[in-house]
Amino acid sequence: MSLQVVRKNIFFKPDSKRVLARYFNLSVERTTKIVHRILKSSRQQKTDMLNQLLRNFSKRHRSVLDIWERNFKRTEARLLDQELRDREYSQQERLLIGAYFTMEYSVEAAAFFNPSIVESPDQTQLRDGEKRIILSFRATGEGHVSSIVFRSAIIDRHLNIHVDEVGKLLEKPKQVKSHRYQKTDFIDKLLQIHDPEKDMLDLILAKLADSFTYEELRQYVTEIQLENKLDIEGQTLMTHILWLASSHYEMTYSLDTSLSERVIFPISDTEKNGIEDARFVRFVSERGRPIYYATYTAYDGLTILPKLLSTKDFVNFKVQPINGKIANKGAALFPRKIQGKYAMLCRVDGESNYIAFSGDLINWHQEVTLLKEPEFPWEYVQLGNCGSPIETAKGWLVLTHSVGPMREYTLGAILLDLEDPTKIVGKLNEPLLYPNTDEREGYVPNVVYSCGQLIHNGHLVIPYAMSDHASTYATLCLDDLLDALTDC
Repeated sequence: MSLQVVRKNIFFKPDSKRVLARYFNLSVERTTKIVHRILKSSRQQKTDMLNQLLRNFSKRHRSVLDIWERNFKRTEARLLDQELRDREYSQQERLLIGAYFTMEYSVEAAAFFNPSIVESPDQTQLRDGEKRIILSFRATGEGHVSSIVFRSAIIDRHLNIHVDEVGKLLEKPKQVKSHRYQKTDFIDKLLQIHDPEKDMLDLILAKLADSFTYEELRQYVTEIQLENKLDIEGQTLMTHILWLASSHYEMTYSLDTSLSERVIFPISDTEKNGIEDARFVRFVSERGRPIYYATYTAYDGLTILPKLLSTKDFVNFKVQPINGKIANKGAALFPRKIQGKYAMLCRVDGESNYIAFSGDLINWHQEVTLLKEPEFPWEYVQLGNCGSPIETAKGWLVLTHSVGPMREYTLGAILLDLEDPTKIVGKLNEPLLYPNTDEREGYVPNVVYSCGQLIHNGHLVIPYAMSDHASTYATLCLDDLLDALTDC
């Protein structure tokens, strides 16, 4: 049967005016020279410079003085010149130095794409037929570094999305807290990325406490390096240990920020080149308590590391790496446990859709089950999921993406058995959505892509990206889709 997909006339586009204040990191040598130049300025020059900076930037950033103060402290800690380290800096000098080592970064300048959608935890003050929603996007700026940004909105009974006013003052977390690691879990993950000699492994095991913080781990690594003459392999192992440890953290945003002002920007070394393709899902525990999870891919320029983000309120977030056989791109968590276990869609071979099960959210060591290999011409290159499955009366609805000739991405759908989601009980024999004439033009041509969908008022709401540049959404009748899936 022919499905009527309604493309909506609302677009989410990159906005280069949305900027974030970042630390401007230079070599220690250049940093020292710049600080000396600032200090040589006359008192009047310093006053004039600071006044001009405040005129130009105080309206572009919330608490810009706090930003400059933090960046001064970070700069001061990097100085090796003893005279500069011992100096008592005036408040004016601290702010000026901090400003020189601050840069603006336009998080959305290049692209605003790969959206997902979830029901908001706040469903108050709504009319009949309305639902408050949260949209997440992959925002990309200078250097193709990706971050996660949000939009809050209301979808009405007619499936129109009304986006809340977008805040102008972007914010990173006001607090980032290191994770406390468990020795056994940490070693397990380390062995997945490095195969150390037994002597080195014994050395590490002897040094580590049963649980430890990142700061304590750095001290352990320093002690190992001082107490032993490490070869290149040993030094590489120490680097991998710190790299892995930096991937766990917690972050908190100020309550006086709007959701659209909160930016999840790369913090750890494991994600310094980007946070990619977050797939958000509202997960309900066996006790009926909701929590939001998102799987995403951390990229450091060479290596990918799948991670799990969790939050109950979109103010406090926790980040952990995912271990095991599904540790690849494109994992998507089911919204509840199945037969007492967590379930995850994944792609372990780069081209087919699989499913995995685990007793906990972080460690996925059981064998994965193949769901579907490329079958139709439009999916001969590869398949993947488009976000977490959606529970319906007829089965788990999974939107998929596929790649065909000319690297054209299309969206499709399959239906999994509710009790045994390793079984496909329905599939479409043609694409559900493909890039039209307008959507095919962009940074990566001929692509439509989604990271999550929502059911509202009997319809499936599909936010999707257009050729890795901007985003929009479409809707279709859920019953029509389910009938088409079960008929094939």
